[in-house]
Amino acid sequence: MYKKTALLLAAVGVLTTPAQAEEAALTELESVVVTAPALEELPETGVPLTILSGDELRLKTGHSIGETLKQELGISSQSFGPGVGTPVIRGQSGPRVRVLGNGIGSNDASALSPDHATSVEPLLAERIEVLRGPATLLYGGGAIGGVVNVIDNRIPAYLPEKALGGALEQRFDSSSDETSTTLKLEGGQGSIAYHLDGFYRDRGNLAIGGTGIDTRAVAVTDPALTVTDNPHGFLNNSGADAISGSAGASWIGAPGFAGVSINHLENNYGIAPDGSGEETTRIAMRQDKYDFKSELNEPFRFAKTLRTRLGYTDYQHTEITNGEPGAFYTNQSYEGRLELVHQDIGPLRGTVGLQAQASDFDAIEKLSGASIVPHSQIHSYGLFAVESFDVGAINYQLGTRVEQTDIQEALVIPLRGGFAPQTMAGLSYTPVSASASALWKLDDSHSFNLGLTRSARAPQVQELLSDGYHDATRSYERGNIGLREETSYNLDLGYRFKADWMRAEFDLFHNWAGDYIYQQRSGRFVDEDGNPCVADCVPLLVSGQQDAIFKGYEAKLIFPVMENSHGVLDLTLFSDYTRGQFKDGSDVPRLPPLRYGVQLDHSHGKLISYLRLTRADSQPYAGDFETPTDGYLLLNIGTQYQVKNFQGADVMLFAKGNNLLNENIRNATSYLRNFAPEPGRGAEIGIRIDY
Repeated sequence: MYKKTALLLAAVGVLTTPAQAEEAALTELESVVVTAPALEELPETGVPLTILSGDELRLKTGHSIGETLKQELGISSQSFGPGVGTPVIRGQSGPRVRVLGNGIGSNDASALSPDHATSVEPLLAERIEVLRGPATLLYGGGAIGGVVNVIDNRIPAYLPEKALGGALEQRFDSSSDETSTTLKLEGGQGSIAYHLDGFYRDRGNLAIGGTGIDTRAVAVTDPALTVTDNPHGFLNNSGADAISGSAGASWIGAPGFAGVSINHLENNYGIAPDGSGEETTRIAMRQDKYDFKSELNEPFRFAKTLRTRLGYTDYQHTEITNGEPGAFYTNQSYEGRLELVHQDIGPLRGTVGLQAQASDFDAIEKLSGASIVPHSQIHSYGLFAVESFDVGAINYQLGTRVEQTDIQEALVIPLRGGFAPQTMAGLSYTPVSASASALWKLDDSHSFNLGLTRSARAPQVQELLSDGYHDATRSYERGNIGLREETSYNLDLGYRFKADWMRAEFDLFHNWAGDYIYQQRSGRFVDEDGNPCVADCVPLLVSGQQDAIFKGYEAKLIFPVMENSHGVLDLTLFSDYTRGQFKDGSDVPRLPPLRYGVQLDHSHGKLISYLRLTRADSQPYAGDFETPTDGYLLLNIGTQYQVKNFQGADVMLFAKGNNLLNENIRNATSYLRNFAPEPGRGAEIGIRIDY
């Protein structure tokens, strides 16, 4: 079945390649921004939308996708020490926030556990889009939080102006003595365009604003642990190094384009130790990714555009404890999608399509061969449609998605004198999702937006079947094969105001989640074989399910303060908040606290600067068997100076000062917060040359 699905995906890609390539007249296409289909065809939406690109992206780029986006309203970073940073949107993370690279899933293991880094790299990004509402149904019905699409032009979609161009970027961060180098080369001639990129990162131990381990909190979550080594001012075993290289090429002509790319990534990062002096764990990650992308313009009468995406990912990582290999995760995955942007049908403008995914997943203890998550084959098929139309001053957007997900687990049945041959036990789910939004522009100054979404997702394989000791989280994880589909009903209400003296954005949300799936501490402790114990115990994490409610807001006010010969100065006031409770009155674990603050933005000619002060309150609603976190003040500054056409190149110099108050910050969304604070005071400088 797995091979059949792979062949089907490959056939989809071949069938949509421009067959008339050699006969078509070649024309040089205008430069376009490569972007998600939802945004190309539906530029206005009735739900919040976040886009980072250009100079703003360069200045906000962090060591991970989560860190890059964490200053955006409603978005936090789920850190696990500095090596990991996945996005948290309105309290949702993991499988509820799908991270894409150029419209295709990263298909790594980052959605399975908080210690797994995502393979999508912000250093190479040209644009990052965060989608919510109907548009997310193009990529998956279970993305309750949203979809993060990272675009890097790895497969060129247009013919560049130069035969050879590119960019070189060099960064240095004092908080971990990190150096990172990014190089991009791209160009083209005739009907062929190419793209080459790569980066290298090397980081030492992270500087922090106090002690590494919160011993009072650890005494609550892990009373059997004796802390003998608690560093101050730095975080042990937090260094990392990563290297990546990509190559891509496209044929581009009047019918459209078709291209391929290949990427190799290696990432080795440390996990902050528990202070016992007994174990030191690192994660060695490797991924090879092969992608195909094509786009045909008006291939037949009914179609405006026909887009194809096809990707194969070979992912693995090993958790190495005291130099010995421990947990070993592998995921070989095919993903393909076919999107048809149809000609307008009366007032309807939109996209329909299909998506298929096949994964071969396994997680074992490498030395013993014991299973952590059974070897499983996962198949998912989806049909989707997103339509938009206008009625007077109101723009409506509707979306629907139907999926079929099947999980086949390989079982080995013990018999007297040996084991039975493998048999297959199957699980099957059919999530159905739908969404509607409306954007009402009263006039040039006022607009309202309303969004309603029903999101359904099937349980993931680790939520169902995990049963083993996990080195990096230092816990025993036990799934629940009886989990049902999770269904969430989400309500978004927003208001926008724009005038000369102020701009304002307000968004309220209320989510009713039925059969919400969660993993949290059970309050019990077991040995590494999962048996009750007295000594050398680890926490038992279990997968559970019950109804939950999430509610909160995001708000921003922007006041123009000055505009004269000294430049332009804007003052921004901002705040966001998420609250999550289960039906039984307990708190959903690891949610961000209330945040609010002020930012000053100044621009004068080639110089752009900002100062941002954020207050995060304490998080007393930590969840059962978790510990609360203290509030903090985070003061950041940044500046960039850009020189256009300097010796034929554009040069940008930038600098940032992070956590200037040197606060010892415990991130409420982090599973490892009691052992790994956020970075302390640090400065980052860099230069980028585009030519």
